[in-house]
Amino acid sequence: MNQPDNRQPGTTSPGATLLVVSVVQFLAPFMMSAVGVALPTIGRFYHASAVSLGLVELVYILGVTLFLLPVGRYADIVGRKKIFVTGVASFVVATAILPFAPTIEMFIAMRFFQGVGASCNTATSIAILSEVFPKERRGRAMGVIVACVYLGLSAGPSLAGLLITYAGWRWIFFVAVFLALIALTLTVTRLKSEWKEAQGQTFDRVGSTIYIISLFCVIMGVSHLKEGTWPVVVGGSGLAGLVGFAVFEYRNRSPILDVRLLLGNRVLAFSNIATWINYAASFGVTFFFSLYLQVVKGMPPQTAGVLLVVQPLIQACLAPVSGILADKYSPSILATLGMALCAAGLGLAAFVGQNSPVAHVILVLMVMGVGFAIFSTPNMATIMGSVGPAHYGIASSLAATMRSAGMLSTTAIITLLLSIYMGDAPVTVDTIPGFLATMHTGFVVFALFSLVGIGFSLGRVRN
Repeated sequence: MNQPDNRQPGTTSPGATLLVVSVVQFLAPFMMSAVGVALPTIGRFYHASAVSLGLVELVYILGVTLFLLPVGRYADIVGRKKIFVTGVASFVVATAILPFAPTIEMFIAMRFFQGVGASCNTATSIAILSEVFPKERRGRAMGVIVACVYLGLSAGPSLAGLLITYAGWRWIFFVAVFLALIALTLTVTRLKSEWKEAQGQTFDRVGSTIYIISLFCVIMGVSHLKEGTWPVVVGGSGLAGLVGFAVFEYRNRSPILDVRLLLGNRVLAFSNIATWINYAASFGVTFFFSLYLQVVKGMPPQTAGVLLVVQPLIQACLAPVSGILADKYSPSILATLGMALCAAGLGLAAFVGQNSPVAHVILVLMVMGVGFAIFSTPNMATIMGSVGPAHYGIASSLAATMRSAGMLSTTAIITLLLSIYMGDAPVTVDTIPGFLATMHTGFVVFALFSLVGIGFSLGRVRN
């Protein structure tokens, strides 16, 4: 049965859509990286424990990750603009409460709801953009969006440092509220259309519950991997639950994850696998090099931070360029080239030693920045171009989920390697040999992982 076309062509300006989505895509990574810098100051203000400060970051990631797939599907049914507005409004409310939270427990709770709001925006923004921009202009628009994501990541630490020094940590949230209010105003006044191609279909509440609980168990297991047996049991139960979820969705007539679509669409399936692998292989670079520069090379945190900004800045500058190229050439081939450069960068990183010049690290960051920029935008264009409008929400939220899954995979691998080479010892000058062994092994594993990803990326290229 054909679904009614609920779009209103010509009523929504592409320029206004791009502006709104750009602001929102900047805010989510900005809040993650900026609050990370402010954690010591926030901890002193609330007299919070190290565990509580860890929860400040963890619950935000939980809020973003757990609801991506269910929200993406729900938006296809009830309307993407409605969910997008709800997400921005929720983000504004939670962010406005955060600087006035009376206790660290209240602060942590608001961080979770802030993440849920960001999840609504992440799950719908690319889908809305794909509706408004035709295929021949979509790559350029996505390039701008990806650039804003990387700008948020790179601007967060430096802007947070300035605000904490000269105005106080609360101003991080005041600035975010101001930007989010602009986005909310523009959304309400300039986005005239509504998109709900799956209107009339039922929402899979049972599958959503299984998915959320299972993914929660996986994230908790990975996050506490060093704490003994229970995280392995919890994480393993979560993985088993996700397998059961996939079987359940395959038999469901209105699933939140259309398994049949994935099995019948090689481009969509391989593109998402490539997304997961590339983020899993590349996410550990900042972690390893941050410790390497500060502990092995003895740099102060400020200097190390400036050097590590090289990669996201290159990605922000080149992402729009790769978007323009994706409109002219095969985006899947461009994404594969980007993965190859990332693999080369990881290979170079494996040769960084105790006496290596800092220029070696900068070269790795530059190669990784170029590779990631060439991969990200064309890969997203390939994913959204492989499905019809009725599946834009699922495709967008699935790609975002794969990014988060890749980062979680990196965390698990690094935690395992640290336990093998260093046990419970902290990373200090006395444990440099163990840390270097961990870093070298990690980069070799990640480089080999990237080679597998290149195979999947090539497997989606159409003749």
